[in-house]
Amino acid sequence: MSQDTNGSPEASSSPVAANDPENTLVIETKHGKVLVALRPDVAPNHVDRIKQLAREGFYNGVVFHRVIPGFMAQTGDPTGTGTGGSKYPDLKAEFSPEPFERGTLGAARSQSPDSANSQFFITFTRTPHLNGQYTVFGRVTEGMQHIDAVKKGSASNNGQVDDPDKMLKVYVLADAKS
Repeated sequence: MSQDTNGSPEASSSPVAANDPENTLVIETKHGKVLVALRPDVAPNHVDRIKQLAREGFYNGVVFHRVIPGFMAQTGDPTGTGTGGSKYPDLKAEFSPEPFERGTLGAARSQSPDSANSQFFITFTRTPHLNGQYTVFGRVTEGMQHIDAVKKGSASNNGQVDDPDKMLKVYVLADAKS
C-alpha cells in the first residue's frame, strides 16, 4: 500500500491495470482530483452505469449529501436529499467477495438489494460489516486525502451535511482532453 499525504494507508490498487483509462473515473473536488479504478470484472453493470452517467455530465456539481466521519462519504443524488437518482432503471445487486477497505466505491441503495441507481459511497476505512451486502465497483487509487477532506455531516443526523462539498466534475479518464 502507498501512503497518502496524511500518512494513512492509501486504498490498495485493484487487479485492474492502473493504466486503463477506460476504467478509470476522475472525480474533481475543490480539494483536488481523485482517481478511481473501476471494476468491470466484479460489477460490470454498475461500472457501465457510472461511466454512462459521468459521460452525460450527470455527476457534475452533485453534492456529498451524507458524510459520516470514520465511515463513508455518499454522493450521486442530483437532488442532494439522498432520495434521488437517474432516469435509468435501478440495477440488480452484483455482490462479490471483494472487501470494503479504505477507498472502496460502493453502490448506495435502499433496503432492497436491487435498488442501486446513481448514488455511491466511498469508505474512509475498512468496513467489513458491508462485505457481501453492497456492490463493490471500484477503489480509489489516488487522491483519497481529497475524499478525507470533504465536509463531514452530523453523526446525530445520519451524516446529513449542511452546505456540503460537491463533485465539481466527474469523467472517464479515456475521455479527458489532452
